Amino acid sequence: QVQLQESGPGLVKPSQTLSLTCPVSVGSITTNFYHWSWIRQPPGKGLEWMGAIANSGSTYYSPSLKSRTSISRDTSKNQFTLQLSSVTPEDTAVYYCARSAYLVVVVGDRGRDEYDYWGQGTQVTVSS
Repeated sequence: QVQLQESGPGLVKPSQTLSLTCPVSVGSITTNFYHWSWIRQPPGKGLEWMGAIANSGSTYYSPSLKSRTSISRDTSKNQFTLQLSSVTPEDTAVYYCARSAYLVVVVGDRGRDEYDYWGQGTQVTVSS
């Protein structure tokens, strides 16, 4: 049974906006006190937390990506969405959506165990 499942294009051209959606089947995204995060892993590198949306709808972003990142949600569809603008080849990575009981910033392997549900990950390549 799929709990979280990332969906979106696998190939994005430089300067375009990457958009991924994560439908959730493991409870409501408005349930106290869960946070729903986007995390990525570039090739040969560790996990990088990008941002999160809380059950309240509040959003939190990595300072390094804040200017290009937007996370939103559709409560009627019980899903949340990532948009990353002005992508470059350095944004090539496996992108994950994940759930935690509080706001967790994962860096490398530190913090990953605080997430109880992960999507399987989706490869996104930025290339012309």
